[in-house]
Amino acid sequence: QVKFVESGGGLVQPGGSLRLSCVASGFPFSSVIMKWFRQAAGKEREFVAMISSSGVILNYRDSVKGRFTVSRDNAKNTLYLQMNSLKTEDTAVYYCNAGSLIEPWGQGTQVTVSS
Repeated sequence: QVKFVESGGGLVQPGGSLRLSCVASGFPFSSVIMKWFRQAAGKEREFVAMISSSGVILNYRDSVKGRFTVSRDNAKNTLYLQMNSLKTEDTAVYYCNAGSLIEPWGQGTQVTVSS
């Protein structure tokens, strides 16, 4: 059974940092591209970052380039997102998924950037 469990979110001041984690199970994690997404209140879910099965960073959305870093540990079936220099516009629920978008999605982890 496919499962995504995101964690690491919280309340942080502008300019602060957070590290998100996503533990995946139920599919061959080490063989697939993985992605981070986010959804702000009242908005559509949007792409944030993508990493190859071997750990090569493939893409970021423009607004997070230079601030966010995606990584993975295939031995632990875990995807990470290091977020630095956070801005208020980064406030959202963050989700992970495989490149092919497997159902069901996880519950996500809330990131709130506010002073």
